[in-house]
Amino acid sequence: MSKPTPIAITLEEDPSGTIVDEVERKLLEALGQNVPPSDGKPLTLVARDLQGSMVGGLAGSTSYGWLLVKMLWVAEELRGQGFGARLMVEAEAIARSGGCHGAWLDTSSARAERFYIRLGYKPFGVLTNGPGEQPQGHRRAFLAKRLIEAWPTGPGTTP
Repeated sequence: MSKPTPIAITLEEDPSGTIVDEVERKLLEALGQNVPPSDGKPLTLVARDLQGSMVGGLAGSTSYGWLLVKMLWVAEELRGQGFGARLMVEAEAIARSGGCHGAWLDTSSARAERFYIRLGYKPFGVLTNGPGEQPQGHRRAFLAKRLIEAWPTGPGTTP
């Protein structure tokens, strides 16, 4: 029996996100070895005002036929004017043109969940903190949307 390799596991601060970026890059490299290989690509949209300041943005990725919306943000003073919907529609169009058949995301904001439902997303799961779990009453909803007319059929496909 071989001796285990000594490894130190530490909790590290990552304010610039470089560690997270490296973990994601290495994971995507490893997924490239899968059969079928991952076709993961980042998808980033930015909304800017006439002065060039960022007033909204969407960060996501596409992989295995799915768009994952990781983050959507619109400046508070511009909310309710359709900018979030425009970012989502554009991301969905880009994903669809790249061969994606569906999109998914998660949120812990009830307001955001209602927004996504208005855009045609449907809940498919929820995590809820129970009694005595902190923060009390926290809820994370998972939602998905078809980007094509019909889901593929066959074993292992989503109805």
